[in-house]
Amino acid sequence: MNRFAALIDALVFMPSRNGKIRLLAEHFATTPDPERGWALAALTGSLSFREAKPAAIRQLVAARVDPELFALSYDYVGDLAETVALIWPERPERSNSLPPSLNEVVEALQSAKRGQVMDLVEGWLDTLDASGRFALLKLITGSLRIGVSARLAKTALAEWGTLDIADVEEVWHGLTPPYAELFAWGEGRAERPSAGHGAGFRPMMLSHPLEEEDMAALDAGSYCAEWKWDGIRVQLVARDGQRRLYSRTGDDVSGGFPDIVDHMVFDAVLDGELLVAREGVVAPFNDLQQRLNRKTVTAAMLREGPGWVRLYDILFDGDEDLRGLPFTERRARLERWFEAVQPRRMDLSPMVPFHGWEELRALREGSRENGIEGLMLKRCDSPYLGGRPKGPWFKWKRGALTLDTVLMYAQRGHGKRSSFYSDFTFGVWRGAELVPVGKAYFGFTDAELVELDRWVRNHTTRKYGPVREVSAGLVLEVAFDSVHPSTRHKSGLAMRFPRVHRIRWDKPAAEADRHETLARMVVGRDAVA
Repeated sequence: MNRFAALIDALVFMPSRNGKIRLLAEHFATTPDPERGWALAALTGSLSFREAKPAAIRQLVAARVDPELFALSYDYVGDLAETVALIWPERPERSNSLPPSLNEVVEALQSAKRGQVMDLVEGWLDTLDASGRFALLKLITGSLRIGVSARLAKTALAEWGTLDIADVEEVWHGLTPPYAELFAWGEGRAERPSAGHGAGFRPMMLSHPLEEEDMAALDAGSYCAEWKWDGIRVQLVARDGQRRLYSRTGDDVSGGFPDIVDHMVFDAVLDGELLVAREGVVAPFNDLQQRLNRKTVTAAMLREGPGWVRLYDILFDGDEDLRGLPFTERRARLERWFEAVQPRRMDLSPMVPFHGWEELRALREGSRENGIEGLMLKRCDSPYLGGRPKGPWFKWKRGALTLDTVLMYAQRGHGKRSSFYSDFTFGVWRGAELVPVGKAYFGFTDAELVELDRWVRNHTTRKYGPVREVSAGLVLEVAFDSVHPSTRHKSGLAMRFPRVHRIRWDKPAAEADRHETLARMVVGRDAVA
């Protein structure tokens, strides 16, 4: 565990993306199999230990540490793994015991019976130092939160092995931890692993934001346009009798959307937008959000929020790989395929005809009223390339909305932000009462975070576990994409993608915006009572 712990510590305190990639590449180069493979699995979320849950960790530490001391420490530190790692009392009789390797930990947890898991964890905590304990707890609970995404870990692997990241993504779902074949390929000891013909994920083609200065260099006649729908991008894979629904990052979300997967009775790989639609009408994103991040869904969820996919592209038609064809040819193939198959719970995303940028600009400005995020521009001759190549595809989102809100609650962040109050709940005035409308945890600089944290500490009025209620005195100008009705907020409203746009130190809280102002922005409604 010591080598893995050193990696985790280094990643936590490394602020730059390139620095994290360098640390990971060095780890892959200097760590033997299977240790490096288990590390990669942990970083990509491919490891799961069902019995090692946060509640069980709390029970374990409660038996060794005064509960009041632990509660106060947890409140101050803000992160469970870090708190336990620092407060865990060492036993002198075990101080000379050798700490376990990462491989030993993984293999022991995978073979342990339910009642044995926490006994194993307790023994390991006694033999590890604070850094090792922190890494162990992050590993077994599956909540690393150290600023390393699965994509970044795969990118580091590709750079270490001089591999194409698209090739790594292509073979990824056909492999299992600890990825011996993957590392053998990276070291040139073996050929590229087979991607197979099953229901594996194919790297998706992504776009760049369209800037105003970009338009002058673009030929409008070389691009096709289509709407950018307000859902989540998915890949539908139905091949060799297998069916999978993947997110844009390659996460398998099939379990949460059986109403889509059950109707994938075809042989193709498709690119589309996952939505909720009732009687052919697309519902607000908030309705889809109720079904996201769930491995299973209830009958009520399926009934109240039926899934729908709006198709953009076709990658495979049977065994035929269409990714090398120009976009216009793939679109024609998609239309013919759709007409022949008539898949249920799916339709085609319509193309948007236009004759110039000004006409397209006008269409984009009017898209908000129809619950559309904006437009997509795709070069007519562009092949389907995994990743984010510059030039072929652009996303031209509508401008953000802004509103002056009042800070109501704050909570500690995670990882390097665990010492700061960085998750902020804000509200607007309804009469003389503040009602919450959203939560934001980005949009401010590190220097501004320090000031916000200081303000929260100096203006806390109540404590609810890790949450701090603050006096109504700080205005945050919040940017957001749209507003939707919500039963989860007392206000009945929720913002889509809120982020702090500006801290209004100069503005009195009484002058912040009101509920009726936000209600007039609701997608598909004139007002909300």
